[in-house]
Amino acid sequence: MEALRHDDPVRVGAYVTLARLDDEPEHSSAERRFIVRGADGDRTFLARLPRPDTDPTRWAIEAEGARRLSIPGFLPVGEVGGGGLELPWCTAPYVPALPLPAALRAHGGPLPGPVVRALGAALARTLATAHAQGVTHAGLSPAAVLLTADGPRLSCFGAVRAAAADGEQRSGLPGLDSGSLAPEQAAGGRPRPPGDVYALGAVLAYAATGHTVPERDELPGFLREPVTACLSRDPARRPQAQQLFPQPEPAAHAATVLDTDTASPSPMPLPASVVAALARQSAQVLAAELPLPASRTRH
Repeated sequence: MEALRHDDPVRVGAYVTLARLDDEPEHSSAERRFIVRGADGDRTFLARLPRPDTDPTRWAIEAEGARRLSIPGFLPVGEVGGGGLELPWCTAPYVPALPLPAALRAHGGPLPGPVVRALGAALARTLATAHAQGVTHAGLSPAAVLLTADGPRLSCFGAVRAAAADGEQRSGLPGLDSGSLAPEQAAGGRPRPPGDVYALGAVLAYAATGHTVPERDELPGFLREPVTACLSRDPARRPQAQQLFPQPEPAAHAATVLDTDTASPSPMPLPASVVAALARQSAQVLAAELPLPASRTRH
């Protein structure tokens, strides 16, 4: 949770902006993310808006597409608004969350092996579910992964599709993480599941080393084979999401795995430093007071 900047919106639709979710420069995320509260002061949401250097119409199409989905592990979209003179926006229920880069900063470096393994299993399970439904996320990157106490959630849905039409070069476009962008998508190819798998390899490499394009020897042993396979330049040589990090069936008495029929991700272990950062964010949001009413909305 970060203080608002001078060019941040003071309102998003009917909601009052409390703080930024991201503390890095905006080029780290494909969208702007804010913690907002209803005018009644009782309900808090995570609001997302397009970056000022991207096409708001394309972004709005992806936001509406995300609203129609119910995939465990995807950040749910509850309301889509804006249009006309107002930038498009969408909201999700707020839970304390850290973007993956912020989690690494809170921890003071790459995440421990067991955490990365659990993160890989959770994200692979989420992508496998989406791909089985014919859905390509097309926006996975370190900044798109939000760590919560209940597991990771994927935001930035459709960032690749929103950045440019199929057939147009996407390399170097604002909001796209070049290290997480599959070569065929960078060249303008239609986003497909193998591109999500490439991005998953980059995300896990980042979680384990602090950057998305590591040398093979930098990776911990359990990641070398899957990450190398995910990052193949040939989409046909990449594994499918369901082939990565297979998990044994949970014991009947296990209470740490949520019902897979719900829209909630499975819990995963988190370092104490990350748990503490989530707790601080929660306390700051609870203590935040609504600012004085603003006479106009800024973007």
